[in-house]
Amino acid sequence: MKGKYILIGGFAVGLAVASALSFSDGDRDWSMSATDVRPVTNPMYAAECGSCHFAYQPGLLPARSWEKMMAGLDDHFGENAELGPDVLATLTDYLVANAAETDPGWVAKRIEASAPDGAASLRISEQPYIVHKHDEIPRYMVRDNAEVGSLSNCMACHTRADKGVYDEDTVRIPGYPYWED
Repeated sequence: MKGKYILIGGFAVGLAVASALSFSDGDRDWSMSATDVRPVTNPMYAAECGSCHFAYQPGLLPARSWEKMMAGLDDHFGENAELGPDVLATLTDYLVANAAETDPGWVAKRIEASAPDGAASLRISEQPYIVHKHDEIPRYMVRDNAEVGSLSNCMACHTRADKGVYDEDTVRIPGYPYWED
């Protein structure tokens, strides 16, 4: 009987050590956790799209939305963001291959599940799941907040958005340090 307790105790200690090592610096390592969305892994995408705005993770939209967006870069939210054919093809392939349908993260899965069949919304902030997750946040904390401005400014509140982490524990709304929904 004594051997059984040592085995169980050793297993528990092993789990505790593994957990401490995995998250010892307080940082979530994507390779160890399939949550939220995969971070951006394509340097060309990060450079091209990230030079004008936050380089949104592909898992934040379904493939059909990325295809529609990339086909209309001549009027990209009021700006001309056209790319050369080779760059366009490379970035479109990356976005479609890593869209919500293929991203293992729970946020991506919920975005895909909430998207109306056949709909190809171009705005992440208009995805039904995203709207639902932000519906309790008052307008004055987002749109009327000069440091935020809109839901499209993910990094203003989601302090780890660049890593693909969008959970509530990493939310800090500028000017409202104690906000909790």
